[in-house]
Amino acid sequence: MQQALPTVRRIVTGHDIEGKAIVVSDRGILPRMLAAIPGTAFHEVWATLATPAPIDNSADPLTGPLMLPPPKDGTRIRFVDIPPDTEEFLKHGAAQMKSAFSEIGSVEASTVEADSPHPLMHRTESVDYGILIEGELVLILDREEVTLTPGSVVIQRGTNHAWANRSDKMARMLFILIDGVFAPEIREQLEPR
Repeated sequence: MQQALPTVRRIVTGHDIEGKAIVVSDRGILPRMLAAIPGTAFHEVWATLATPAPIDNSADPLTGPLMLPPPKDGTRIRFVDIPPDTEEFLKHGAAQMKSAFSEIGSVEASTVEADSPHPLMHRTESVDYGILIEGELVLILDREEVTLTPGSVVIQRGTNHAWANRSDKMARMLFILIDGVFAPEIREQLEPR
């Protein structure tokens, strides 16, 4: 059994009726587990719904369903706990990807095909900052792989990718996702021929 990672604590600030800075919320975040990929947990921290982001005392923007990409014109921050890949998952995981990506509101993000280098291959139209907090992961791209250790930062610019955990320990990655738009020349390359 994998050792559990620490609870993610979220402190949200705001303003009182006199305009003074206060703590609005200070609590641990309950992870959202993916049924189709056992052991994978999403810790949703915050989202903004516009750019520029309104600075107000509005309610928590994360009360709805789990969504992979950031909101249109917005951002999303989350931690994801990624369990070690199993031989079973690597052999048969591709068949579960429609279900897995449905759980995170983005079936169209899955790009897995019979010859994909990993079952979790996917792409979103966003710029994602991924910071490895704990463990070891391998960033898998169409033609390359990069091993990540704690403190590694990946700037993911709408590319097809997957995160593989080839170790025997859980890994935790922090993601900050920013809504983006593919440049016309990139969009043209990505369209089916």
